Amino acid sequence: MSAKEVTGAGESLLRNKFFQTILLSNVLLQIGIWVRNFAILMYVTDKTNEDPFAISLMGFVEFLPIFVFSFIGGTFADRWKPRLTMIWCDFLSALSVFIVLITLFYGTWHMVYFATFVSAILSQFSQPSAMKLFKQHIPAEQLQSAMAMFQSLIAIFMVLGPSLGVMSYQKFGIEISIGVMGVAFLLSAVVLFRIPRDRVVEQTEVIVKRQFWQELKDGFKYVWRSPVLRALGGTFALAGTAVGIAQPLGLFIVLERLGQPKEFLQYMLMVNGIAMLVGGGAVMVAAKKISPQKLLALGLLLSSLCMIGTGLSTNIPLTLVLQFISGLGFPMIQISISTMILQWSEESYTGRVNGVLTPMFMGMMVIMTLVAGQLKLVFPLVGIYCAAGSFMFLGILLLIPLFKHKPLVAQSGV
Repeated sequence: MSAKEVTGAGESLLRNKFFQTILLSNVLLQIGIWVRNFAILMYVTDKTNEDPFAISLMGFVEFLPIFVFSFIGGTFADRWKPRLTMIWCDFLSALSVFIVLITLFYGTWHMVYFATFVSAILSQFSQPSAMKLFKQHIPAEQLQSAMAMFQSLIAIFMVLGPSLGVMSYQKFGIEISIGVMGVAFLLSAVVLFRIPRDRVVEQTEVIVKRQFWQELKDGFKYVWRSPVLRALGGTFALAGTAVGIAQPLGLFIVLERLGQPKEFLQYMLMVNGIAMLVGGGAVMVAAKKISPQKLLALGLLLSSLCMIGTGLSTNIPLTLVLQFISGLGFPMIQISISTMILQWSEESYTGRVNGVLTPMFMGMMVIMTLVAGQLKLVFPLVGIYCAAGSFMFLGILLLIPLFKHKPLVAQSGV
């Protein structure tokens, strides 16, 4: 694709009213999420004198809803009006934040966990609804470019977000920071009213009640029947295993392999985040030249090699280069996964497919995150990183048979 064609595709997407709206909404949500993640983390750290249990509880209340509500949220996303679902989720997130703000004034600081928990639950209903709207409002040939732009925006906040949250807390305190969260979620809900109204699907109350559990089971069957989605689920689980092993031990790479103080970790993360921005732009350029299956395999290959290399390296410049290359691969993985879910699932199943596949990655990641510390006590760090890279490589082998598959849209001739 020439530079002129890429620019034209980008301009065409940015003229799409839905895409404009979802980008603006996501900017507001990212502000709220990153202020929430880091301002509350700093607050809990100060309030508990760096109690490890209190700090780790933040991750627990954020990830638990993914297990409990992801399947349910995906099923309801296929039944409810996606636009209204997203608006209500953002509005209820804002409401929960303002309730927490009121309780803080009365000295009940533990309620900050409630804000994170409620927001995480509602995201399990909102995220698959957004996927359905992408399917409805973005032409199939532009899906991969749209996901690349969307991922680039998230990458920007992965670089700037932590500083935004910490600065908000240090400069304004927890009350103002939580107020910013609430306003950001509320403005996101207002912005989403620009999305065209949902299609009307009439169902009687009796049918709705009777069909819910059947539709939930149908979602699992749909994924299992599709060779593409089934392989994607296996890749999800293997990638989650690899990330769950390697990510928590990054600090030990800094301390043991590089011989640097723990503060050096932020520079590694910064290099990784900048590379994610570059990678998102590269995917936009290559979107029409490479299929999402091959793009996913390439992203996994880069991540696999960089994990192994990071474990073996004791050279600081080499490790930073590997972090940069790994960062290039991350948006390839994220964008191609989202594109494959949209291209290989019918619109009526999009929410459930997302709800079935997401916990496979998150589940394995959280389990291995809990196990990683124990592995470190038994095995050398180099061996652990090489094993993590090997798990990522196995995910590539599951994808190779899918290279010949065409999306549902192409098969149907639409």
